[in-house]
Amino acid sequence: MTGTSPARELDIIVYGASGFVGKLLADYLVKHAPEGTKIGLGGRSLEKLAATRADLGTAAADLPLIIADDATALKALAQRTRVVATTVGPYAKYGHALVHECASAGTHYVDLTGEVLFHRESIDANHALAVSTGAKIVHSCGFDSIPSDLGVHVLHEKVAADGAGELTDTTLVVTALRGGVSGGTIDSLRNQIDVSKDDARLRKLAASPYSLSPDRDREPELGRQSDVSVVDGKKIDPSLKGWKAPFVMASYNTRVVRRSNALREWAYGKKFKYSEVMSVGSSVVSPVIAGGVAVGLGALVAGLALPPTRFLLDKVLPAPGEGPSESTQKKGHFTLDVFTTTTTGARYTSRVKAKGDPGYSATAVMLGESALSLAKDQKALPPATGVLTPATALGDVLVERLRAAGFEISARKL
Repeated sequence: MTGTSPARELDIIVYGASGFVGKLLADYLVKHAPEGTKIGLGGRSLEKLAATRADLGTAAADLPLIIADDATALKALAQRTRVVATTVGPYAKYGHALVHECASAGTHYVDLTGEVLFHRESIDANHALAVSTGAKIVHSCGFDSIPSDLGVHVLHEKVAADGAGELTDTTLVVTALRGGVSGGTIDSLRNQIDVSKDDARLRKLAASPYSLSPDRDREPELGRQSDVSVVDGKKIDPSLKGWKAPFVMASYNTRVVRRSNALREWAYGKKFKYSEVMSVGSSVVSPVIAGGVAVGLGALVAGLALPPTRFLLDKVLPAPGEGPSESTQKKGHFTLDVFTTTTTGARYTSRVKAKGDPGYSATAVMLGESALSLAKDQKALPPATGVLTPATALGDVLVERLRAAGFEISARKL
């Protein structure tokens, strides 16, 4: 029996519901899930789950609490529900058993991972199994990597609808961003550094731009991309003015988007090249900021790899389970613009924009709507099963759900 069956006792189990982001997700689902949606709260501590349920108010008073702290309990949890939404990371430490049990049980699964090694290992261990059971295993359903994946998805759909060819050089520009740094994200980075620093094979895998591809030999060579900001010597869009800096999440997001293209038999284009950058403005200090960001990201990775500097960084960086206040989260926002040139020479752009701290309140919306898409919209979803990406598993269903939740997701010809 697969997770698509109505015979399952629950529709969605939030695993890690007592953690910081888990609480945000549970609160979002209690407030926004359609009437009659059967939600459970899962985790490793009954006391903490009970406290979370109490904090959620009277609407959550009857939600079942599911304790799962070993392989047997995780298997029972997966068999009890149609969808598991987990916020328990680093996923390389805590996620393998749960995702495998979901794939085995035919239970749909969503998470927030931004860990390329975990994602690759999950593909190798679970893709064929999930195809056989009908499960959709969908990693990276938060700010990593829904805006990137859906931004390119709607761009491709617009170009295809216009008959304007295929995508070639494509760049995402972070044009506005306000939000805190997640302690969970930092912990995931720590863990990936730890597992790969003494293993050349893992370092090579983590560095490969096609590390998540189902068939590396069929992928195009990346080569050098053209400057998307200039056509015939003129800037084509105000969003592209000014200096650009590396985007901290680009390393992971770009691999997810490339996997989407490959899973779709390279429908975006065999010459599709994709990158992500962050706009830092056009002031006199912008070049300094751009250089500082590049140096800072390199220093962070190097600092976490060396014991003396890691000790100091661990004292100041946010810890797992920590997060900003509700008022700070509400002040957060993001705007991401994607630009492309097609094989016919046409220029297109798409935008993904939302209010709320990207890594917290906005991520809870994205993960929540991803879970609801799987639980409530099965017949409208793309037919693909296995270890998928948000675009290939959820596609237009998630686009429409996020639009209804207040996101702007749009595409147009320039």
